[in-house]
Amino acid sequence: MGTTAFILTDREKYTPEKFLADTIVATFHSDAKLIFENYKNYEEGRFSFTTLNILDHSYNSEENNYQFILYVKARENSSILFSDYDDLGLNSDRELFRIGTIEEVYGAEKVIFRFIYEYLKINPDDYFWVADYDWVYSWEDMQRLKSLSYDPDWCYKNPK
Repeated sequence: MGTTAFILTDREKYTPEKFLADTIVATFHSDAKLIFENYKNYEEGRFSFTTLNILDHSYNSEENNYQFILYVKARENSSILFSDYDDLGLNSDRELFRIGTIEEVYGAEKVIFRFIYEYLKINPDDYFWVADYDWVYSWEDMQRLKSLSYDPDWCYKNPK
């Protein structure tokens, strides 16, 4: 298993439907492709999650480096609970959920960068977190990174 990443959002505003809608818009604006088969995984008869595949338009079927799988989870899915406030320097007064799980960051950094930039543009109070690191990327961080030359290792470096 590789490096996992998450989008962090306020518990009160999260619904899978809104997240799906924002994901479609962010994919559109990031000039990527979206594959969504509307396959829903159920646990105990209740919706648990669905997945999207987001691909760079230059995707070559012989390479796996220009795409990522994004999990959209139910509010009731226990894997969205977040508790790493202190580790990441985030305010614990704000109750966050770990949504938008990306199961493998390595190799897809460029398409993830474009997608996260557009997603945070729509949701500027959310964060992007690569789970192996003790920092998050905010909308302001992504704006600053976008103004610089693209760095393929952007998500492995502290944005501050």
